[in-house]
Amino acid sequence: MFPIDSRDPRPIYEQIIDNIKEQVIKGILKPGDQLPSVRQLASMLTVNANTVMKAYGELERQEVIETIRGKGAFIAITSNKGVTEKQLVELRTTLKTSCITMHYMGMSKEQVLEEMGKIYDELLREEK
Repeated sequence: MFPIDSRDPRPIYEQIIDNIKEQVIKGILKPGDQLPSVRQLASMLTVNANTVMKAYGELERQEVIETIRGKGAFIAITSNKGVTEKQLVELRTTLKTSCITMHYMGMSKEQVLEEMGKIYDELLREEK
C-alpha cells in the first residue's frame, strides 16, 4: 500500500497517518473507499497491529476516516465544512515546529515559504 521507512525519526503510526492522508490528497484513496483491516495493513507493512490501530484511531479523531462496526474503516465523506478552531491550532503547532527546524537549518523566511509552496504545488499536481 505504501512504504514505512525504518530510518525515519517519526513513529511508525505517524508515517501511516501521513501516508494515508497523502493518498487521499492525491486522489488515490477517495471518500467511501474501504481501508484494509487493522490486521491486513499490519501484515502488509510488517508492523504491530496495535500500531495500525493507533494510526486508525488518530485518523478517525481527525475525521479523515470513519469506522463502521463490523464493516471496517472507510475514507470519510467530507462536506467541505471548513477548518475548525481545534484543527487550526494543531496546524499552527505543526507549522511552528517545522519553521523552527528550518530556521535553525539557516533557511530564510523566503526559503521556507518557497519550500512550502513547492510541496503544496506538488501535492496539487499529483491530485489531478
